[in-house]
Amino acid sequence: MRKIALPQAGLETLYGAHDANLKHIESLLNVRLRTQGDELIVEGDKAAEQRVEEIFSQLTSLIEDGYVFRNGDVKTAASLVVRNPGVDLRDYFARGGQKQPEGTKRRVNPKSVNQRKYLETIENNDIVFGVGPAGTGKTYLAMAQAVSYLMAKKVSRIILARPAVEAGEKLGFLPGDLQEKVNPYLRPLYDALYDMMDTERANKLVERGTIEVAPIAFMRGRTLNDAFVILDEAQNTTSEQMKMFLTRLGFGSKAVVTGDITQIDLPNPKASGLIEALKIVREIEGIGIVYFDDTDVVRHRLVQQIVKAYDAMTGSKHD
Repeated sequence: MRKIALPQAGLETLYGAHDANLKHIESLLNVRLRTQGDELIVEGDKAAEQRVEEIFSQLTSLIEDGYVFRNGDVKTAASLVVRNPGVDLRDYFARGGQKQPEGTKRRVNPKSVNQRKYLETIENNDIVFGVGPAGTGKTYLAMAQAVSYLMAKKVSRIILARPAVEAGEKLGFLPGDLQEKVNPYLRPLYDALYDMMDTERANKLVERGTIEVAPIAFMRGRTLNDAFVILDEAQNTTSEQMKMFLTRLGFGSKAVVTGDITQIDLPNPKASGLIEALKIVREIEGIGIVYFDDTDVVRHRLVQQIVKAYDAMTGSKHD
């Protein structure tokens, strides 16, 4: 048994509503946790008790430094410590300080080792590929970086692109004008944008052209200077589309390409421009590639289990 003293001011945050955070840690480490005033009593094997103490020691240190935890942060912190002994939570929660970029709705912290690597890779490279299953934060984190860069005036615009419907972009059978045809397929990009920024402000930036959301076909013939460009669902680009996109990059720009090579909708999956590009550009200096897996899934816990089950059945691996 081990007793851990905790700061009185931070108890409610650390324990969570109805002790939800404590229950999460109990399930992670197979320990029993009891509260006694401002003390936490831990019962389990010695290694697990020590890990619990490490979790709360680092959380207490962050609270003392003025970090304000949000819903889910404590569970994320506990999972990080359990998966990565010796991890410093400051690298995740105090990354670049706690300051929320002006004009944004939320502060975005990496929730796994690969997510942290991804953000660092985007900072240090002009072209970055983020490859992995749904729910790993590939597009969300790229969008957070894009908005942060725009608000800090590191770029003058954001361009968000996706293959529309399928690689051939056969939209003719859909009703409405071109915008009405492609909007449903660009909706996930708008959703991520609205999660980062106030809807009214985002819409004004879209109207001005400061933020552009468009099918990848709209990139042809352009040179994109001083922009943060995101290509989402890149596994559904053809070889020609991918080459076209990668050669649009102009001065002062960054490009992030995201995709899941297990979810290719092309008639010939082997023709995916993403798979080809990963082989062709992997040795080029200034291009970063980050692979995600089921341990990086940050959606509902069942999503992580579903991804793992599908991977086990298909034996899918990253080339």
